Amino acid sequence: MRSIWKGALTFGLVNVPVKVYSATEDHDVPLHQVHDEDGGRIRYKRTCEVCGEVVAYANIDRAYEEDGQRVVLTKDDLDALPAERSREIDVVEFVPSEQVDLLTLDRAYYLEPDSKSPKAYVLLRKTLEQTDRTAIVRFTLRQKTRLAALRVRGDVLVVQTLLWADEVREASFESLDEDVKISKKELEMSASLVESYASDFEPEEYVDEYQKELRTLIDAKIEAGEDTFDVAETFGDDEEKEGKGGEVIDLMAALRESVERSRSKKGASTTSGTKSGGTKSAASKSKSSSSKSSGSKSGTKSSTASKTKKKAAS
Repeated sequence: MRSIWKGALTFGLVNVPVKVYSATEDHDVPLHQVHDEDGGRIRYKRTCEVCGEVVAYANIDRAYEEDGQRVVLTKDDLDALPAERSREIDVVEFVPSEQVDLLTLDRAYYLEPDSKSPKAYVLLRKTLEQTDRTAIVRFTLRQKTRLAALRVRGDVLVVQTLLWADEVREASFESLDEDVKISKKELEMSASLVESYASDFEPEEYVDEYQKELRTLIDAKIEAGEDTFDVAETFGDDEEKEGKGGEVIDLMAALRESVERSRSKKGASTTSGTKSGGTKSAASKSKSSSSKSSGSKSGTKSSTASKTKKKAAS
């Protein structure tokens, strides 16, 4: 990984030099736009609507407009802002971790100690773990002042940018104002459905099926050639993939059927040792038993084979 930012994490009089790395990356297959008639690459140009000329990025300023009045901000204007020159991650306060709303979490970055001794870094990490607190920090990245949550992930400090309070919309729906009565039986059946899906979350077991199929499509078209390739033969008809949606009329019947399906799926996945479409299998739990079984089978096969050879020799 290559660091994207260097500075210092500060709280009180403690100064922790750090390097910042992007903690996530985009795995989408890169695609670009082409003309459907001749396959020519589509390019976008920055054109001035006054003179019609293509403008280089170096000659572009920013502007703000409101009520017909426009203010132009040059690069010198933006560089003059004091926050833009800051190379510090300032701890504002330490809050209980449960008070950080997951809805406000945005991009995540790893912090690596950037000094000869990581003692201050490790001290802060252990303090956050012991107190079960999250540090709210403020710093500047890519010409923007960010509010972020500083927390621990394994042995590494992670700073995760937060949305500002006015960027989170209030959820107000009239449909939820209605007084809905849920029976005890419905609640028990719903809890039973949850229990049938209960498992430990292991994110590495899930894959992006769309990107996987997109890559399969690209490879198949390369191998078969544009003119001879048939998408329907590779992926099937779209109508077959569409489920029988619609509003559920009998909630209890739907819950019972869902519980039965979940249990049957769990049984099938345990047998096959596979997982498809986000349904979790019990493959990891049956690895040891299946390996023992396969070992005993192979031993039986080899024993039978040797006996057969001896008979043939005699």
